[in-house]
Amino acid sequence: MINAFEKWKSGLAKTSKTAFGQLANLLGATEITRETWDDLEALLIQADLGIETTSEVLDSLRLIARDQGLIRAEELSEALHTELRARLDDPPALNWTKRPSVIMVVGVNGSGKTTTIAKLGQRFQSEGKTLLFGAADTFRAAAVDQLQVWSERLGVDVIAGAPESDPGAVAFNAIQSGVARGVDVVMIDTAGRLHTRFNLMEELKKVYRVIGKALPGAPHAVWLVLDATTGQNALQQAKAFKEAVGVTGVILSKLDSSARGGMVFAIQRELGLPILFAGLGEKLEDLIPFDPDGFVRGILSS
Repeated sequence: MINAFEKWKSGLAKTSKTAFGQLANLLGATEITRETWDDLEALLIQADLGIETTSEVLDSLRLIARDQGLIRAEELSEALHTELRARLDDPPALNWTKRPSVIMVVGVNGSGKTTTIAKLGQRFQSEGKTLLFGAADTFRAAAVDQLQVWSERLGVDVIAGAPESDPGAVAFNAIQSGVARGVDVVMIDTAGRLHTRFNLMEELKKVYRVIGKALPGAPHAVWLVLDATTGQNALQQAKAFKEAVGVTGVILSKLDSSARGGMVFAIQRELGLPILFAGLGEKLEDLIPFDPDGFVRGILSS
């Protein structure tokens, strides 16, 4: 059975082989020069850490090099690992004190939102939780069909509406049904939408408000699914969704397909949102809890 680190290492192969992969050559047995710092800055920006995070990391490394008298580039490797890890928070423990706990899942088109819900459902089932899905993406018939296919595989019921029906009404009915059935978790799938479309974001806010009317205090979590292959563009998406519906956590889909995993640091710095889960493959079990240690070791493993 593959161990946890090997899972992260293999899942982050694309990220570690691109910009981060060049660190091994840069931080070799050479003296630290001005060019070393310039090249390191270029690599970290290329890896999608963002300009602000890159500047902070370099400032810290320069202080360490000065205070510890480091003169060889290879001596910076451990310090870089420490600095990167310090910029990632441990994900919070999931709070299941409410029954049902209502999770609203949001994201742009093509982010892998519906598949992520299925993967989360399988994980929660393995923990002994009972589930109900709400198919509030009523404007794309394929989304409802996709969720129903996954639900049949998992043995989870889906509350859906007629095509192009009110998504808020579907969410309301799903929560009411979850309360009546006494399930542990109700997961509401919402329509994928561009974060730049004002009317669509306003509609998402309406669904959020309706969920609160269906069950006071809900949604208990709003999780944003971000496609890791979009790099820094994901940051702008996250800002818009956080402002609209108060996102409480981020799920990174397709991290195994991305060469731009460094955007994790930018999300943490700019938004202060925890990374909850990461997709490291296509199988149901390949969505795993985010592990900052495994992530940093994985991207630097080359």
